[in-house]
Amino acid sequence: MLRELAADLVELIFEWGYFGIFVLMTIESSFIPFPSEIVLIPAGYLASKGEMSIGLVMASGLGGSMTGAFINYYLALLLGRKILSKYGKYFFINENAIEKMDSYFEKHGHISTFIGRLIPGIRQLISIPAGLARMNLAVFSIYTALGAGIWAFILVILGYAIGENQELIDTYLKQITVTVLLTLVLLASWYAYIQKQKKVKE
Repeated sequence: MLRELAADLVELIFEWGYFGIFVLMTIESSFIPFPSEIVLIPAGYLASKGEMSIGLVMASGLGGSMTGAFINYYLALLLGRKILSKYGKYFFINENAIEKMDSYFEKHGHISTFIGRLIPGIRQLISIPAGLARMNLAVFSIYTALGAGIWAFILVILGYAIGENQELIDTYLKQITVTVLLTLVLLASWYAYIQKQKKVKE
């Protein structure tokens, strides 16, 4: 039901062209869960038919992803502390926990943001703790763009190469998602090892 409604919305928005892609990816990347694959894979297919520019599809998708991420970041930055100070105790979040989060994002915010942008279900939410922790905006922007750009590229190329074959798309998307997750596990393990080595040398 939800997927059918989303598909109808995509069809409507695609009538707006690149701006429609931008709008949908902004929604997908902000506080409303929306599957990016039903936006960018069809866009990639349209690019393969010459009906859209693959470069502009990527630019629109990445621009929307960044806008949605900034919405979450600034909402958390401007309102998050006030909400946590008032209601955090009900969720066992105290000042000490907030200080630890600040310290963590100051040291590891870049890798957390990058990895988070590539994990389904997390990519929309990673901007919130980054905003709460007042993560450096330039660092946040760079690593958000890297993660979002890689994921957008994967989906657009998938649509460009496979087209409308939904069965093949589902198969390859699952395989790609598993591969990406395994790669992220290796990356996180390597990063943890490097950090451990730094502590030993200190």
